Amino acid sequence: MTAAALAAQPRPLESIESVVIRFCGDSGDGMQLAGTQFTNVSAVFGNDVSTLPDFPAEIRAPAGSLAGVSGYQLCFSSHEIYTPGDEVDTLVAMNPAALKTNLGDLHSGGTLIVNEDAFDKSSLAKAQYSTNPLADSRITSNYRVHNVPMTRLTRDAVEGLGLSQREADRCKNFFALGLVYWLYDRDPEPTRHWIRDKFAKKPQFAEANLRALQAGINYGDSTEAFAVHYRVPPAKLAPGRYRKITGNEALALAMATAPRLTGKDVFYAGYPITPASDILHQLSELKNFGVKTFQAEDEIAAVTSAIGAAFGGAIAVTGSSGPGIALKGEGIGLAVMTELPLVIIDVQRGGPSTGLPTKTEQSDLLLASFGRNGDCPLPILAAQSPGDCFTMMLEALRIAVGFMTPVFLLTDGYIANGAEPWAIPKLADLHPIPVHHPAEPPTNGDPFQPYLRDEHLVRPWAIPGTAGLEHRIGGIEKADVTGNICYDAENHQHMTRIRAQKVANVAAAIPPQPVDGPASGDLLVVSWGGTFGAVRTATTAARRQGQSVAHAHLRYLNPFPANLGEVLRSYRRVLVPELNTGQLRMLLRATFLVDAIGFNKVQGKPFLVAELVSAIRDALEA
Repeated sequence: MTAAALAAQPRPLESIESVVIRFCGDSGDGMQLAGTQFTNVSAVFGNDVSTLPDFPAEIRAPAGSLAGVSGYQLCFSSHEIYTPGDEVDTLVAMNPAALKTNLGDLHSGGTLIVNEDAFDKSSLAKAQYSTNPLADSRITSNYRVHNVPMTRLTRDAVEGLGLSQREADRCKNFFALGLVYWLYDRDPEPTRHWIRDKFAKKPQFAEANLRALQAGINYGDSTEAFAVHYRVPPAKLAPGRYRKITGNEALALAMATAPRLTGKDVFYAGYPITPASDILHQLSELKNFGVKTFQAEDEIAAVTSAIGAAFGGAIAVTGSSGPGIALKGEGIGLAVMTELPLVIIDVQRGGPSTGLPTKTEQSDLLLASFGRNGDCPLPILAAQSPGDCFTMMLEALRIAVGFMTPVFLLTDGYIANGAEPWAIPKLADLHPIPVHHPAEPPTNGDPFQPYLRDEHLVRPWAIPGTAGLEHRIGGIEKADVTGNICYDAENHQHMTRIRAQKVANVAAAIPPQPVDGPASGDLLVVSWGGTFGAVRTATTAARRQGQSVAHAHLRYLNPFPANLGEVLRSYRRVLVPELNTGQLRMLLRATFLVDAIGFNKVQGKPFLVAELVSAIRDALEA
């Protein structure tokens, strides 16, 4: 049989349960776009999806350098998944630097697709290769390597459209995407629709990208290099209407929903900072839903303008990342002293200082707990996944309004930029958030008392300008009940305790701590924030191996759920994995006197499931 006849034969289509793919290349190669489109197509098909975008920290690192590599990893599956995967099944590397920084994550025998046109002498030198790795037997024997001339084939595909060479080369991400679509039997039509919409005013570029996409599909279909391609069936997700969502998108949608639940406009004030900036970007497009956004000149102006909005009766939110939260500290203390409802979103990243601006970390828990002068407690919540950001944003608003207090909501870079399928809730199924403003002065003729508290120690939220409800607020200590300036020593101690007790009272308004696994046993693994998926997967795997392991994931970090102490005492050992040096572990040991042990990682990367499985085994054997 001739080579042409062999190529015409339909390739076997093998069904597999899940796949981990990583696109990587220069920051200008469009890897985030390729990964996002593959994610969208897989979500439309019905797979469960989890993603991990990986951005370079440099705004524009030198082309082809190790520091400029951008990556996008996704896992798509026919069953429920919680992480974007540990080892990579298929790695698409657009240049030598991408290969060098990512090859170690490709499992032995995995598929390696490289743009061989990029492996010239100059690019190899930038990636610090002395010889061409594509000729290295250690690579060719350990992986299924496919050297594809993507640049040349893309240029051939767009020939005749009048594009410059640079414009033509920018289409090669769609060639790579088309090839991987063919490899995993994906329907390219949603991406075709996206290209037509995106470049509706530039039909020349639309046609170029469509041709490049089809050229990649055709290459996979015609080359003899791929002996088989694969299909991942749809997952059996709960019935409902789904969309792909990132953590930052979920926060924005929750704030756009809040006016329907509160009857009040939302005011969001922020200052650009990675990885929180997209919250402001998303919200600025939702002004028709009762949302007002303000890009302040700095972090201090952002938090104080939000406090002003809260004083005026709006639902007030500000957001930032670690360095910006540090700058907001005095303003947050003012919100605590004035007892105004305010939600502070902290999208955590690697620190200290500028640290790792595009990498994930869980290093701000102690900052949220204690990073203000004076005794200054406030409730702290943490989302566990991109979709959970929607739920916890509304929960933070409920607590802030219900207890007249600022509330911290912690997410992280992994949650903020990662994506998953999200079941869109019906508005009728969401609980209203009651807001009450006193409208009239006391009927007995007494003056309005702005710090007269209810049974939960919550003061009234009077809108300034309401006749008979005139009052003043500020950062100087208040006299109990009247709110007048007061320097009395005993009053200060009394008010300090009152504010702390009001926060402690939140414990009665939050659910008890759930546990996944046995109610007692050898080991309890306690996690918080974006580590949820990896820890849940690891503890489930441990139980399948017959180990007595349970998982408690905390979404309420101050106050802790009322039953948490009892839960911790029900197990012989407690293991606390964190992407920091042990912040939650410190709080648990101090609060409950439990001899918790830590498993800590501070590399700007999320936990691997394999790392946690090993840590669980070590803890059980200790």
